[in-house]
Amino acid sequence: MTKNDAWLFQVRITVSPETAAILRRDPEGASPALRDLLRRHNASLTCQFDAFSDYVNEAERLGPEKYPLYQWTRETIENPEKKAKYLKSFTVYVDSEELYPGETADLLRAELSALAGIAGIERVVKIDSNPANNPQPPKRVQ
Repeated sequence: MTKNDAWLFQVRITVSPETAAILRRDPEGASPALRDLLRRHNASLTCQFDAFSDYVNEAERLGPEKYPLYQWTRETIENPEKKAKYLKSFTVYVDSEELYPGETADLLRAELSALAGIAGIERVVKIDSNPANNPQPPKRVQ
């Protein structure tokens, strides 16, 4: 087993503002090609802005001290430029999981990339769970 075998992956898509508005309002409003692809893979899309907002709301309800990323996440969704970016960014969940094997992620990335331009998809990326390869929230000076 290689070191890469230990990591799981996820696929994220960036969509046009128009497609983002449709997907956030009603995921069934996606283009037929995207809807069929998601069904074939038992997959769904979650808007990253909405996920961040849910995290902040939960932290405020249950106590921000229990949520280490609360302040960073709150500042992110309150920043107009970052809000615009994350409103168009969607995480692909497979079998209700946000992380899955590389083979699944590779297949999704290829099939979603084939829909770029015709399903409102502007960009498709595969991300691994290795923190060294992903930006981490800044450390706070206490």
